[in-house]
Amino acid sequence: MGFLVAPVGCLLAATPGLLIGRVQPVLPLLAIGPLMAATFLGARRTFLVCCWTVLLALAAGLGESESTHVTAGFAVRWAGLLLGCACSVYAAWQRGRLRERLAEAREVARITQEAILRPVSRTLSGTHVSTRYHCASRESSVGGDLYDVAVTPYGLRVLVGDARGHGLDALRTAADTVTAFRELAYTAPDLTTIARALDARLSPRLAPEDFVTAVLVEFGPGEVRLVNCGHPAPLRSGRRLELLEPRVPALPLGLHPEPRQYRVRLQPGDRLLLYTDGLTESRAPDGTPFALLTESATALGEPTPDAALHALYERLLAHAGGPPTDDLALVLCQPTGVTAPVRVQAT
Repeated sequence: MGFLVAPVGCLLAATPGLLIGRVQPVLPLLAIGPLMAATFLGARRTFLVCCWTVLLALAAGLGESESTHVTAGFAVRWAGLLLGCACSVYAAWQRGRLRERLAEAREVARITQEAILRPVSRTLSGTHVSTRYHCASRESSVGGDLYDVAVTPYGLRVLVGDARGHGLDALRTAADTVTAFRELAYTAPDLTTIARALDARLSPRLAPEDFVTAVLVEFGPGEVRLVNCGHPAPLRSGRRLELLEPRVPALPLGLHPEPRQYRVRLQPGDRLLLYTDGLTESRAPDGTPFALLTESATALGEPTPDAALHALYERLLAHAGGPPTDDLALVLCQPTGVTAPVRVQAT
């Protein structure tokens, strides 16, 4: 359809010349067609439009009484038309090259972003971990929300966080946080040490109003150890459904928190859901907030962690009436060798 617009435009521009047999006044107007073609067609099709334009110009000049005399003005107008056609073809070719480079750059960015946030659905150190990620930006597959998983000598360690802001600054902060966690997770003796080291590394790079909320998790035999720095509380699902709020709240990373570790027992069949505020702050079209406990009570009762995350995300989409408008990271952990969780009612 788009290929026909430029030739039709040329024909309309040439109509006065075809009717009155005066090509010189309409020659500048005929350049409209190639220029239109160069804005949305490739170089090959733009060249065809240019050929069509020249043919129309010739047809419009066949009946001109002075066609046998080549004046200086006539030559200048024809030269201008031909130059405009050549420039249009070059512009279309250059635009095609830029589009290819942009596609390559986006593919490189996608691969790099996937390296930052690696999708996980596997058993690690006795715990099955499933992840789900949604980026609200159309230009990127990764935003300010983040997560990472590390199998360390101290056990399985998990990080979930949310860098304040949007765009490249938030993405850069998220990448810095994940990189620092990967360096610290294998050597730091406990989670509070990791949290302090993360804060020390991030603080010099953050603007005064920026910060990163984060929750650090470490799985041990029959328990989970947590450090929460201003992040939404993890949700434990099993025989009971409850939010694991820290007894003493801590500030986010970048604001010099005083992190404290707390322990929670895990019963057979328990699951631990880590998430960002894209889940809790989701709104229905009428402004109704997403009912985390009620919706999770049903979704997290699915037989497998992957199915549970999928069900929770589908319930979020149904509630919001479409994809979330904020970034979202979901990580569901379940120690293996236990029975499937019992469906519970929200409390």
